[in-house]
Parts: sequence; structure tokens; C-alpha cells
Amino acid sequence: MENEIKRPALPAGRNVPRDLFLHLLAIVTLYWSAISFVTLLWQFINNFFPDVLDYYQSMYSLGLIRFSVSALIIVFPVFIVVSWFLNKIYAKEAVVRESKIRKWLLYLTLFITALVIIGDFIFVINTFLGGEITTRFILKALSVNLVAGVIFGYYFDDVRRDTPTKSAKYFAWGSGVLVLAAIIGAFFIVGSPTSARLVQFDQQKVSDLQNIQYQIVNYWQTKQKLPATLSDLTDPISGFTAPIDQQTKSSYEYNIKDATTLSFELCATFNKPSHKNITPMAAYPIGAGIGQNWDHGTGSVCFERTIDKQLYPPITKTK
Repeated sequence: MENEIKRPALPAGRNVPRDLFLHLLAIVTLYWSAISFVTLLWQFINNFFPDVLDYYQSMYSLGLIRFSVSALIIVFPVFIVVSWFLNKIYAKEAVVRESKIRKWLLYLTLFITALVIIGDFIFVINTFLGGEITTRFILKALSVNLVAGVIFGYYFDDVRRDTPTKSAKYFAWGSGVLVLAAIIGAFFIVGSPTSARLVQFDQQKVSDLQNIQYQIVNYWQTKQKLPATLSDLTDPISGFTAPIDQQTKSSYEYNIKDATTLSFELCATFNKPSHKNITPMAAYPIGAGIGQNWDHGTGSVCFERTIDKQLYPPITKTK
């Protein structure tokens, strides 16, 4: 037909699956890197501006920092390498830069970042009107706007150009320096892998002491006396045996302070001080166990406990 529109054929050697793979990989690693970077910034803010109402935030924050750093170490270099490789392809095959695959993904990125920026401003205004503006909140809002704004500005400029922008190199170097600085800063908070290993040993020791404490309370309830040694807690039926310190392979220290008042202490040797010290060690009636004060310093630390007979009365045997 004379009026039939003839579509231009794809250039010889054009590899559409390759283009789809590389552009998708570049966009996904960009999103992943941005989310990990913002998450890392938020945990820095949590660390320097802690919320006094959130006691357990510190340990949760350390986990997020480790995961974000791990993601940035792997994902961000992939994004940089794939972007560099795409620019090499653009220089040889200009048609790839104008492909619909790239245009759709870039405009999708602009759409998402625009929504993030708009939503962030709405949230800021709503929080301000509610009178809840704090330094912690303002810094988090700014970090989101900063990252989303930089991404939006760069790709909004790039998508309108026929040739790669000269700012691509500065964008790569600038973002690389910021990511590297964030990763280095994270190690000052979470410490080295060796330090993290020592912290894990300390956490296991606290868990073991909590378990032993529970068994001591149960022993008192069933036998109306404190165990003379930790070996008395051995129960072949339940399979319980007092755990040992997995780092030193030695038993935990257990001492009866006053058998009449049911006071005793459990001791362990710790590698590092606990992340948060709210109150000093003191003797007080045993409550739930896990919710008690298990803060500790470095070296040998003893936790003194007193069983509350009203909270944990003896278990009477029924005939």
C-alpha cells in the first residue's frame, strides 16, 4: 500500500536484549544504592541524635548500618561499572541512547523521584503543623530530598540530551566520594569485623545468663531453695545443662549472696561495654528477666538478683 508507513529497521548488530539487561541493571542498582545510602544516613542521624524513648533502637540501627554498608560495597560499584559500559556503547551506537527502553526507564526514575520529593515535603509540612519538628526529623527529611533531588536533576538533564552530558564523570566521582565517606564513617560506629565478633560473644553471654536465671527461679519454685551450684540445674528430662562461656569455654560464675532473702549473683567476663548504659548495676527483685538491666562494662561483671517470693511463689504439689 502506498500510504503504509515504513518503519526503519534496526541497525545491523543492534542487540536489544543486551540493551534491556544493561539499562535495567543500571536502574535497579541505582535505586538500591540510593535506598542503602539514605538508610545509612538515617542510622547516622539515629546514632548522633538518639531517641530517648526508643531503648532498642541502637542494636537495630547497627544491623541496618551493616546491611547498608554491605549493599553499597557490592551494588554501587556495579552501578558505576554498568553506567560506564553504557556510555561506551552510546559513543559507538548513538541509537542505543535514544532507545525506548532507556527513555521509559529514565522517565520512570524521574516519576519516582518526583513522587518521593513531593511526598517528603508533604510529610515535613504535616509534621511541622503538628508541632513535632526536631533536629532528628529535619535531617532525615533533608537527606531524602538531597538524594532524590540529585538523582532527579541529573537524569532530567541527561534525558533531554542527544549526547552524554559531561557532568556524568563528575556525578560518578562525586557520588563515589560520598558513598566511600559514608562507608568509612559506618566503620567508626559498628567497628571492625573482629569487634563485631566480640560483641556477638557478649550478646551470647547475656542470653546464657538470662537462661540460667530463669532456671534458678524455676528451681526455687519447685524445691524452695536456691541451687548450691549451677550443676544442680541439670535436668536429664528437659535436657537442660547450664551453658558455658563459648569464648573462654569455662563455666559462668554463680554465687549465693543470701539464701534467706534468695539473693544471688551471676557473673561473666565481657569484651566490650554494652551499647547503652541506662542505670548502674544494682540488686532488685527479679521480674521478667529479659526486660531487666543487663548493661555491662568491660571485664568481669556480676549481676545481682533477688527472687521476689510474691511474683514467683513456690509451686505446691497436688495429691
